[in-house]
Amino acid sequence: MTIHWRTVPFDALTPHEVHDLLKLRVDTFVVEQRCAYPEVDGRDPEALHVLGTTEAGQVVACARILPAPPGGLRRVGRVVVHPDLRGSGIAHQLMDHVLNTLKERFGTRRSMLSAQAQLEGFYGSHGFTRTGPDYDWDGIPHVDMERQAD
Repeated sequence: MTIHWRTVPFDALTPHEVHDLLKLRVDTFVVEQRCAYPEVDGRDPEALHVLGTTEAGQVVACARILPAPPGGLRRVGRVVVHPDLRGSGIAHQLMDHVLNTLKERFGTRRSMLSAQAQLEGFYGSHGFTRTGPDYDWDGIPHVDMERQAD
C-alpha cells in the first residue's frame, strides 16, 4: 500500500481529514484502549499535523507537533497508526516524517513526548531517551522522553 505524507497546520486540513484523524485517534486512544479522556483537547488548532493517507485519501497514520513553551522543546503527540497497518513499518515512517518536519521547519529534531511505557523501545529507536520514572496517565503507564540530538 502506498502512503502519501504531508504536514500541514490545522487550518489547512480538509473537513474529511479532520474527521478521519479524530476518528482514528478516538477509535485508538478512547475505544480500543478503553480510556475515557478528552481526546479533543483544544490543542489541535495550534499544532502541525503529520498525516499519512491512502490513495483514496483516508487518514491511516497521524501525529501532531505542538509549539515549544518558552525555553522548552516542541512536543510530539497523538502518534497513531490504523490497527490494520500496525506492524507494517508505517509507524517508523510516520516518526521519520515527524523528525524531518522538525528539522526542516524549526532547524532541530530536538523534541519531547509522553510515551506509553510499552512503546519506550519504539521511540528509543528514533533517538528519544527516558527523562523520568513511569507514571499513570488515565490508567495507562507512561514515560516522559526527550530527543536531544539532531
